Amino acid sequence: MYKKVFFITLIVLLGFLSIGALFGGGALIISPDGELLKMPVSMLESSPFGNFFIPGLILFSVLGIAPGILIYALIKKPQCKLCEILNFFKDMHWAWSYCIYIAFATIIWILVQIYFIQAVVLAHIFYVIYGLLIIFIALLPSVRAAFMKEKVS
Repeated sequence: MYKKVFFITLIVLLGFLSIGALFGGGALIISPDGELLKMPVSMLESSPFGNFFIPGLILFSVLGIAPGILIYALIKKPQCKLCEILNFFKDMHWAWSYCIYIAFATIIWILVQIYFIQAVVLAHIFYVIYGLLIIFIALLPSVRAAFMKEKVS
C-alpha cells in the first residue's frame, strides 16, 4: 500500500506544480507588465526581458503544461519514440525520466530567477525544496520499480 502512496504523492506534486505554473504563467502572458501578480517590470532590469511575456510563456509551457502531460504519461505509460530519444535512463519508462527533468527544470527556473532579480524570497526556497522533493520521491525504490522497463531475454 505504501508503494501506491509514493506514486500518488508524485502525481499530486506534479499536479500542484502544473496548476501553479499555469496560473502564474498565464497571468504573466495576459498581463506582461506584471500587474495581475503585482510584480513590477523593474524586477527584470538585470534580465534580457523587457516584460514578463516570454518568462510567462516559458513558465506556462515548461512547468505548467509539461507536468500535466507527464501526469497522464505516468498513469498510462504510453510509448513515445520521440520521448525515448531524450530518455537518458534507458532502463526506465520515459515518463519517470521526465519527472527528474521537470524537477531540475523547476530548480533551474528558480535559480535563474534569483540571478536575474538579484534577490531570494521565501517562494524561491520553497520551489527549490519542491523540486528536490519531486526528485526524492521519484528516486524511491518503489516508485522506480513501477517504471522499470521489463528486460527482454
